[in-house]
Amino acid sequence: MPRFNLKATLIAICTVVSTANLQAADMGDINDRISLQMYTLRNVGDTENQLAMANNAGFSNVELVGNQGLDASKLKTLLDKYDLKVSSAHVQLADLEHDFTETVSFNKAIGNNVVIVPWLSVEQRPTTADGWIAFGKKLDKLGRRLKKESMTLAYHNHNFEMKKYGNKTAMDLILENSTPSNLLVEIDVAWVSRGGQDPAKIIKKYKDRVFAIHAKDNAAIGTRDNEMNFSPLGEGLLDWDTIIPAAEKENVKFYVVEHDAPIDPYAIITTSLKNLKEKLTKHKH
Repeated sequence: MPRFNLKATLIAICTVVSTANLQAADMGDINDRISLQMYTLRNVGDTENQLAMANNAGFSNVELVGNQGLDASKLKTLLDKYDLKVSSAHVQLADLEHDFTETVSFNKAIGNNVVIVPWLSVEQRPTTADGWIAFGKKLDKLGRRLKKESMTLAYHNHNFEMKKYGNKTAMDLILENSTPSNLLVEIDVAWVSRGGQDPAKIIKKYKDRVFAIHAKDNAAIGTRDNEMNFSPLGEGLLDWDTIIPAAEKENVKFYVVEHDAPIDPYAIITTSLKNLKEKLTKHKH
């Protein structure tokens, strides 16, 4: 009968436990860097149902849509109930311009310090280079005001900011006419691609300005036509093995899972979360 080696056995057990703890810690770090854009769940009952789904799907952070239709006290209670933190909030430009004090107070009350201008209606969009330059300066001023409140402003792109005016895109003009301390960006890689630009190159180009990546994918025409041709991350056309390393190199803080028109929101967000974790683990630096 072979002799029982207590020392060797204890070392083996400690090694297994230590490895498991390290893996758990790594996954914990990854979870801390992933958020869910609540617009994805807008058709899933009320806000409490949506937050419950986010929690059940495995998210630790959420990116809000405005005030989610609730006062700060009620929303904070629900966030605590479902163990969710706020990574950031999408806030319409008009709210920042006309209800600045209320917007700041609300976000501070729920523990959020990053507000993101998510969209410009057709009427709001500049149509010239000078218009985009003026818009960049406007965002810079708003960002300066927010910085005085210990908050950060960012801008989220769609495809129209990829349009060129001469040799510069609208996004170039926005960022060239604002400062990194006053304005960051949330790069929606799916919309960047739809605007004819390479997401990894855009991330590299704007490097120190990129606060977050909107982590969603594009589907081919004829696939998911009833979902605006968006797909779960990793199941579409985008090359995540170039996007993730580019984002990791620039120390992007958050990856925000989103889908604009999901038929089955829970399936979309759980698939995207699973695939995103796998990619982040693969390319973790």
